[in-house]
Amino acid sequence: MSDDVKYQTLEHDVIVIGAGGAGLRAAIECSARGLKTALICKSLLGKAHTVMAEGGIAAALANVDAQDSWQTHFQDTLFGGKYLNNWRMAELHAKEAPERVKELERWGAVFDRTPDGKILQRAFGGHTYKRLAHVGDRTGLELIRTLQDKGIHQGIDVYMECTVTRLLKDGDRVCGAFGYWRETGRFVVFKARSIILATGGIGKAYKITSNSWEYTGDGQALGYEAGAELVDMEFVQFHPTGMVWPPGVMGLLVTEAVRGEGGILTNSKGERFMEKYDPKRMELSTRDVVARAIYTEVKEGRGSPHGGCFLDISHRGAEYVKKKLPSMYHQFKELADVDITTGPMEVGPTCHYTMGGIKVDADTAASRVPGLFAAGECSGGMNGANRLGGNSLSDLLVFGNRAGAGAADHAKKAPAPKMDEAQVNDAAKEMTGYFERPNAENPYQLHMDLQNTMHALVGIFREEKELSAAIGKLEDIKRRAKNVGIAEGNRMYNPGWHLCRDLHNMIVCAEAVTRAALMRKESRGGHSRIDFPKYDDHWGTHNIVIQKQGEAMKLAPCPVVQIPELKPLVDDKKAKEAK
Repeated sequence: MSDDVKYQTLEHDVIVIGAGGAGLRAAIECSARGLKTALICKSLLGKAHTVMAEGGIAAALANVDAQDSWQTHFQDTLFGGKYLNNWRMAELHAKEAPERVKELERWGAVFDRTPDGKILQRAFGGHTYKRLAHVGDRTGLELIRTLQDKGIHQGIDVYMECTVTRLLKDGDRVCGAFGYWRETGRFVVFKARSIILATGGIGKAYKITSNSWEYTGDGQALGYEAGAELVDMEFVQFHPTGMVWPPGVMGLLVTEAVRGEGGILTNSKGERFMEKYDPKRMELSTRDVVARAIYTEVKEGRGSPHGGCFLDISHRGAEYVKKKLPSMYHQFKELADVDITTGPMEVGPTCHYTMGGIKVDADTAASRVPGLFAAGECSGGMNGANRLGGNSLSDLLVFGNRAGAGAADHAKKAPAPKMDEAQVNDAAKEMTGYFERPNAENPYQLHMDLQNTMHALVGIFREEKELSAAIGKLEDIKRRAKNVGIAEGNRMYNPGWHLCRDLHNMIVCAEAVTRAALMRKESRGGHSRIDFPKYDDHWGTHNIVIQKQGEAMKLAPCPVVQIPELKPLVDDKKAKEAK
């Protein structure tokens, strides 16, 4: 290998790619079991998207509503996911979330309190009882702070501003990862017996998103390229309430806690329109329902001046709003010059979360590739067709813990990793190749074309002709991406070079979403087909699983993982909802 592509080698028992809540919790578990553990961040430690989960952690602690239980939480999660969830994952999540929250508290997390000193819980869309343990509207920030403190003091090795571009394999199993330091562009190889993917979502494939620049589908694409399966990729959650004005902050999240604390949605006529779409739950309906309702109001000419609707919490009083929603108060005051204690905010749907991801075993978080695990948003199965608010934080705690345990158990038995120099050379050649292309495609233009395609053709509402058109456009984008590159400069501080590789991951995820959306001929949860507006019995019991076959994507229906012992709980919920 020539001098300019020399690489550094670092060896650990387990590497965790992604340093949000899931990655941190997984790394803590591995380290606690005595394994040398590395945590790799694409940006800086603490700048994870977990901080955007502001409303709370869903866990049946029963501190406010004594009748709450894991069984009800399980039922709500399955009903919200339209019964496409992996039942075992939903069961483990509901049962173990309370202990994970109490564990956070033992590690130093500071929660809002009830008058008798218990962790306070608030209402949230789709939850039967007040279930979200919270810290004002800054819950994710507190979670990250607590896990970081715990992890750092436990001795986890943290590698910041490092992007992983490829998983390395020894036969069928993973044995390491190839990446580069974003600051210098120098290459690095991590050798490991187990790898955990915890890279978050795919939001930057869309034009309007609450997600920050890191969310380019890295884990999903890395796993897919290494032989893992993807599941439920058609289900993309558009959070009902993102900022719509000014343009520079379009898509920035407006937490569901605003509605949880009594916020009211109205259209340009002053009508409280959720009465038409879900008169029972109103503003606390599930996110897919509220997002479609706002979209419909705007499309039918009843939108706010900037193409959204109005969300008003001012009737709760200035002191209450500032105490319960301090981040939202400052966000609107500083970014939009709006005082939410005296008037409404303008909000609209924003691409927020992907229910789909790497298909994993519920108990161990293992993928089908030996040694490869996944947790958090980049894994699939837990949330089915639609995630309930607050379940993301409890999901990443429960399955971050399980992924850490699974990866640790595997690492203790796995042989030492053997590195294939040819794979490393190939990965390095891919990254240096972006500088060697005459008449290269501009990565920024290509990214814009990808986002516009997904926004216009694979958004909140979908239909066959638009999805087919999207596949045609994605094929063209894939062709152009083979010639994407940077005309000049070097590998130091080169964001255009970074985007060249991120584009590959976003295109993989965009194609998976689009092909699965075309295959699922029904409307369910985060997937709404104009041409198939109703549920379909077959698709109601099948997930769509995707795997790489040569250079092609292979899609196949797969029966939902059900647990016979839990069927009475599911039937009971269905009977109640039918009344």
